[in-house]
Amino acid sequence: MTDTHTSAPAPVLGGWSTARRRTKAARDAEFTAFVESAGTRLRRSAYLMCRNWHSAQDLAQQTFAKMYAVWDRIRDDTNLEAYSRRVLMNAVFDQQRRRSGSELVLADLPERPDLTPPATPELRLALVDALAQLAVEDRAVLVLRHAEDHSVETVATILGISASAVKMRNARALSRLRTLLGEDFPDR
Repeated sequence: MTDTHTSAPAPVLGGWSTARRRTKAARDAEFTAFVESAGTRLRRSAYLMCRNWHSAQDLAQQTFAKMYAVWDRIRDDTNLEAYSRRVLMNAVFDQQRRRSGSELVLADLPERPDLTPPATPELRLALVDALAQLAVEDRAVLVLRHAEDHSVETVATILGISASAVKMRNARALSRLRTLLGEDFPDR
C-alpha cells in the first residue's frame, strides 16, 4: 500500500531572522565606520577636558555606548559629529560633578624650575595643566573653539548655550589662561 499523503514543506522560519541579522550587521557596520572616523577626535577632546588618557578613553567609550543605544533613531536625520560632541561634553560634565568633592585644592602653585621657554612637548603640557585649572564649562568652550576649531554658533549649539555666552566664556577663559601661564610664556 502506498502512502497518498503528501507532506507539505515545513514553513521557513529562518528567513525572518536572516533578514534581521543582515539588518543588524549593516547597522553595526555603519556604527563601526562612524566610531573609526570619530574616535580619535573624541578621545583628543576628552583628554583636553580631563588631562588623563585613561579617563579620556572611558569618556569616548561612554559616548559611543550611549550613541549605539539610540543609533537607529539618530543615524539618518542627525548631525552625528555634533551629536557625539554633545554626548561627550555631557559625559565630561557628569564626571566633573561626581569628582568635584574629591579634588584637592592647593593654596600655592608649584615653583617653576626654569623660566626658559619650554620646548614643544613642555609647552603642550603647560597648556594642558593650565587648561585643567579652568572650570569645566570654560574648558569645553576652549577645546571646541580652539582645539577643534568650531565657530561660535557651532559651539553654542553643541553646549546648548547662546552665542554671546560662548563669546563671554571664551574671552574670560583665555584671559584666565594668560594669567595662569604668565607673561613670559610663548604666545604661539
